[in-house]
Amino acid sequence: MSTTDAGAAAITLTEAELDRYVTHAPTRGLLTGPGLPPDSGLLTFSPLRTDGLRTLADAMDGPGRLAEELRDRLVIGELLGPAGTERESILLDGGTGEITTAYLFGPTTPRPLAPSLSTLLRFAAVTEELTSLRGRFTRLAGQYGTKTATEASRRLLALFEEGTDGEVPPYWKAAALIRPLALVVGPGTAVSGLALDVPGRLLDQEFGPGRMARYEEVDFPATLTHEPTRRFLRETGLPEDAVLFHTDTDVPLPTLTEYFTDERAGDYPLDDLPAHADHLIRLGHLVEDNSLVVDGTTGAVLNFSEPDAALYPLNTDVSTLAFTLWLLHHERMIDHHLAHELTTEAYDQLAATMLQVLSSLDPTGTTPDTDWHYWTELFQDEAGGVL
Repeated sequence: MSTTDAGAAAITLTEAELDRYVTHAPTRGLLTGPGLPPDSGLLTFSPLRTDGLRTLADAMDGPGRLAEELRDRLVIGELLGPAGTERESILLDGGTGEITTAYLFGPTTPRPLAPSLSTLLRFAAVTEELTSLRGRFTRLAGQYGTKTATEASRRLLALFEEGTDGEVPPYWKAAALIRPLALVVGPGTAVSGLALDVPGRLLDQEFGPGRMARYEEVDFPATLTHEPTRRFLRETGLPEDAVLFHTDTDVPLPTLTEYFTDERAGDYPLDDLPAHADHLIRLGHLVEDNSLVVDGTTGAVLNFSEPDAALYPLNTDVSTLAFTLWLLHHERMIDHHLAHELTTEAYDQLAATMLQVLSSLDPTGTTPDTDWHYWTELFQDEAGGVL
C-alpha cells in the first residue's frame, strides 16, 4: 500500500496486494489507479493506512461466530459519527464490489451502503457539496427557509437515486432528508443578538400557533437581564409540549431557587442547587429529572440534572434550543411518513446524522469542555425511542 504526501493523502494499493482479496475489475482499477481520496466529513479510510487490506475475520482475530457471508468482507474504512461513539466499519465485497457496513464489536447482517466503491465516493462527494453549498448546491448559498431545505433534499435524493436504481440505502436516505434541514434557519443578526434567526412562523407551522408559549414582561424574573433572550421569549416563544421538553404556562417563569422552594418544597435539598441558582431561569423540564434553564445574564441554555446535582451545557441560546426542538419534531414527522423506515433499519445512522446537523448550527455538544451532553445522549438512545 502507498499514500501520497499529506497534501493529497490518496490511498492506493498494488495489484499484488489486491490479488488475494479483490477480483472485481472496476474496484481493482480504482484502488490501483486514482485510489481513495482524503478523509471526508462523512467517512474515513484510515484503517487501510494503519492496518492494510484485511478481512473482517482477520480484523476480529478469527471468524468466531461470524456469518459465512461476512468473513471475507474487507474492512476498508469507517463511517464518522459523534465523538466518543463506536464507529461503524465500511466493508467491501471483493467479488462483487458491493459496499456494506457493520460494527466490529458485534457484526450480524451487513447493511447496504453503496453498490460500488465509486458510487460510495460519489455519494460522499455530493453530500459534502451540500454541506459546504458548493458544486451542484452553490445556488442555494445564502438562502434559508423550508423551501430551500426542500429543494436541497429533493436534489440530493435524486443524485443518490441515480446510482441505486431508485433504492437508496437508509444511510443516504437519512442524509438526503435530514442534512438539508440545517438550511431551514439562517445565522442570527447583530440586532437579534442570538446564534440563529428562527422565524416565529416556522415554529407556529410545526407545532401549531395555539401550542406556542410566548411570554410577557410580567412573566420574567428580575434576574433575566439578557435582552435577546427576553425578546425571543416574548416575540417567538417556545413550544409548550415538544419531544423531551415540556413547559408550565400557568405560572411566571421561576428561578431555579424559586422552583425548588415553591413547587418542589421538601423534594430536593436546596444546598445542592448551583451557587447562582437565583440567576438560572427555569423554562421547563426535560425527561429523567432534568430542568431546562437559561442563564439570565449570558443567555446560555443549560440542563440541571437533579441526580447529578450538576449543570451541563445544552444549547448556545434560546434560538438554537428552539431549532433543536423543531428538528426533533420534524424528524418524527419525516419518519412517520416513511412508515418508520429510518428508525427501524438505521436508527444509529439517523442519530449520527441528526447530531451532525445540530452541531453544524450549535457546537455546544462538541466543545472540548463538554464532557456530557443531554441531546447527544438522548438522540443515541435507541432503546428509549427518542427519534
